[in-house]
Amino acid sequence: MARYTGPVCRLCRRERMKLYLKGAKCDTMKCPIERKPYPPGEHGRARQRQGSEYLMQLREKQKARRIYGLMEKQFRNLYVEANRQQGVTGENLLRMLEQRLDNVVFRAGWGASRAQARQLVRHGHVKVDGRRVTIPSFQVRRGQVVELGEKARAMIVVRHNLDTLDRQTPPWLETGEGGLSVTVRDLPQRAHIDVPVREQLIVELYSK
Repeated sequence: MARYTGPVCRLCRRERMKLYLKGAKCDTMKCPIERKPYPPGEHGRARQRQGSEYLMQLREKQKARRIYGLMEKQFRNLYVEANRQQGVTGENLLRMLEQRLDNVVFRAGWGASRAQARQLVRHGHVKVDGRRVTIPSFQVRRGQVVELGEKARAMIVVRHNLDTLDRQTPPWLETGEGGLSVTVRDLPQRAHIDVPVREQLIVELYSK
């Protein structure tokens, strides 16, 4: 499985905004973008903010891909599926990204970041309708119940996240069992997705 193994704070600096890839660290002054709010590299300070139309579209695609932790091929395949469905392609794409199991674990507050939530899924600590699922890209559906396994409920990191993270559960998820399970009430709507991404630019980029 291909994955990015480099410094994630470098990705935030490249996009000139916090993508919240490091959990609690992103809310402190230790966040590198607080000290170096310019792209990384030797010529980072000299890069101009304004660019071509293609550059704007590319940056939006890269931003969305990095927020949700997908590689290019996986993200492109998701776009193809979103374009095949009825409705607005950009909204379909964001909806499918939100329906990923690792994102649901993140939204439930069990993981401080999507990377940590993905690790919980990979290690078999998450169940869907009572069955263990170890695939982070698993698409949850309306009515399904996502819950933590018995071992994960006693993990210090999970309890710490539930007690300290000030994260509101989105309206399309319903919390149960004291925060240890969530039910997918409905499919996420665009108004409920708070990621700072202009999805129309991504559609324009892939439509060329």
